[in-house]
Amino acid sequence: REKPVVLCGITICFCGSLQGGVNDEITLTAYIIIALLEIPLPVTHSVVRNALFCLETAADEKENHVYAKALMAYAFALAGKEEKRKALLGSLEKEAVKKEGSVHWQRPGKEPEADLPYYRYRAPSAEVEMTAYVLLAHLTTQPAPSQEELSFASLIAKWISGQQNPNGGFSSTQ
Repeated sequence: REKPVVLCGITICFCGSLQGGVNDEITLTAYIIIALLEIPLPVTHSVVRNALFCLETAADEKENHVYAKALMAYAFALAGKEEKRKALLGSLEKEAVKKEGSVHWQRPGKEPEADLPYYRYRAPSAEVEMTAYVLLAHLTTQPAPSQEELSFASLIAKWISGQQNPNGGFSSTQ
């Protein structure tokens, strides 16, 4: 059993095996803010406001991992922080893997996927998750997403749907 962690003034108890792509305070804070905003807790709530301030500070750092950027983009979309959402999505687009009419994100330094006959590669769960968070960030905006965003989102959805297993599920910790 792990001891509680304090993130941006929020005391959290969590199980390490359920963290998915989380490996630092920023991604864990983003997860928590997403959950609180989906309840929905108002953006004006002190816990949400303080944690968003932490994420805004972190979003300005140049060394953020692609997974953290994806989570923060969705958190900012839920919070209605359009400038931060757009900035992160712009940064993420530069890191996107675009091939075969689809778009996705992968972890830095990942080995290239095997190109074998009769073999269907399925991405690791963290890549499915971060790509799904980018899709959510594109579609969660007020007013509704532009036609350009919807077109780009459809390329992301195409890749995600290609990751389904034969039973219709996905490899994920979520």
